[in-house]
Amino acid sequence: MRCQDCLFHISRLDDFHEETMRITTKSRYATRMVLDIAVHGQHGPVLSRDIAERQDIPLKYLEKLIRELRKAGLIVSRRGPQGGHTLAIPATDITVGDIVRIMECPPKYDDCACADNDCEGCPMAEGCLTRNIWVETTRCMFEKLDSFVIGELIK
Repeated sequence: MRCQDCLFHISRLDDFHEETMRITTKSRYATRMVLDIAVHGQHGPVLSRDIAERQDIPLKYLEKLIRELRKAGLIVSRRGPQGGHTLAIPATDITVGDIVRIMECPPKYDDCACADNDCEGCPMAEGCLTRNIWVETTRCMFEKLDSFVIGELIK
């Protein structure tokens, strides 16, 4: 199966209307925040309130995302008058897929698509005919997300 842009623009057969695959608000906001830090943090830490204002993300929600990205080692935070947030690793080493994996832990978009083939919670596991579809779709989606490198997006 080829993983092209089709994962982001899935055609519905019933009305041939293009729809966009949904990525959670958490992942979209975190990606915008990392891009903002990559752009505005090249000469020093970026303040949370500045990110929130530029990206139109509620400050309290942004702070929650910062904690998760800091815990994952993607962001470094510093307190005090010269404080703020910077990327912990070069922007050229961060992909959108990395961000989504951190925000969507575990990284999957269907309960069947678990990486370790653990389907014990599914009542259809024994005779499931569609599991491979969801596993392959998730794999292709992350393959595409991994192709978007933060360092390249900010050029």
